[in-house]
Amino acid sequence: INICVLWSCLSGGSRCLVLITVFFQIICVLLLINNILLHITITAERDLIKSYKNTVEEFNQTINSLQDNYTDLMIEIHQLQNNFNSLSQKNLETRVKDLTAEKKQLHRDFDFLNKKGTVFFFMSMIEIHQLDSRQYCRDRGADLVIINTEEKQERVWIGLSDREQEGIMKWVDNSTLKQGFWLNGEPNNQGGNEDCIELMPSNPVLNNWNDLPCSYCMNIVPLINTVQIILSPWIKVKWK
Repeated sequence: INICVLWSCLSGGSRCLVLITVFFQIICVLLLINNILLHITITAERDLIKSYKNTVEEFNQTINSLQDNYTDLMIEIHQLQNNFNSLSQKNLETRVKDLTAEKKQLHRDFDFLNKKGTVFFFMSMIEIHQLDSRQYCRDRGADLVIINTEEKQERVWIGLSDREQEGIMKWVDNSTLKQGFWLNGEPNNQGGNEDCIELMPSNPVLNNWNDLPCSYCMNIVPLINTVQIILSPWIKVKWK
């Protein structure tokens, strides 16, 4: 304010003083408002900085916690890997041991199966007539058993018949019967159609062959070669 203007106002009386007073009051009000706004701004910034600081601290705590969890997890993974490696090694050693034992057993079984004089019988639980029984055996890589020793005679029934010519008994390999083990009075061709031969194991004597119609259904016993049956679990062994 120009000193001359101020002096004019002072010389002009009370009206000028009132104007000056109002002017200074307005300035004070503006300063007050400015201070208030500045205080609010500073307070808001301080709170924001504090909030940022708290957020950063929480974030750092979270990072530290995750780092600890990661470290623990890596330790656990390492332990699990060691356990897995140890278990795998033990399992591998056990497997090798089992396979070695199995190999030795297979060698023993192979040597046993290839002994001279060994034959094998498949004990069928089905009942079919004699005409179909040979095909049943052939479908399984075998043939109806041929009885030419007393040892075989003790437990099986046979593929023997005189279908081609009455009274001429032949085996399924077309060989002629050389030795028979007939029941008393057999073969008798009762009714004129008994062309196939059965065993009767329930008979306590060795001679238990009987002729009967080929259409009768009974259990069968296929005979299979040694090499063919090495891996067949249903084979039973009989010595010649």
